[in-house]
Amino acid sequence: MGQYLSFMIDSSRRGRGLADKLAVGIKPDQAARKPHFETAGTAQVIDTNHATFCYGHLALYPSRMMKVAGLDAAPVSCPPEWENLFKAGAPCLDDKDGTIYPAFDTVRAAFTKNMDAAYDILSKVDDKILLAPTPDERYREYFATTGVALNFLLNNHLMMHLGQVSAWRRCFGLPSAM
Repeated sequence: MGQYLSFMIDSSRRGRGLADKLAVGIKPDQAARKPHFETAGTAQVIDTNHATFCYGHLALYPSRMMKVAGLDAAPVSCPPEWENLFKAGAPCLDDKDGTIYPAFDTVRAAFTKNMDAAYDILSKVDDKILLAPTPDERYREYFATTGVALNFLLNNHLMMHLGQVSAWRRCFGLPSAM
């Protein structure tokens, strides 16, 4: 195993543990809902990503990590129809009838399985892979090397979306996950 990837994975596992804590107390019927409040007698929606969207979005990224590292993405892939639901730039919709998104438990299980499998696969990658130019042109604009891209995807990206889940929880009156 590469030494630097072990640093990245160890940090990411801490974030993955936070994802488990953040899921506690989320009711299946509220997981794909946007928070609402009333002001001056008018219902308002807080336009934020909900838990189902965040976990679904994050479930897509282990396959992207594999592609960046030049590895087979199949073991960490989601159902193809999830791409349009959860990809970057897809709108997060308020799913009041529970008909737009897969069940929260299904999405969360895919996230957990894919992240854990990604850790196992990436832990075997040699550090020299990290110094290679990022193969994806879009990523290369922001991340010159594979290592920088993987570090971002394993840590910064994960924690950014878990922060959204944390704020979303508070809108629904759920306590801190810490």
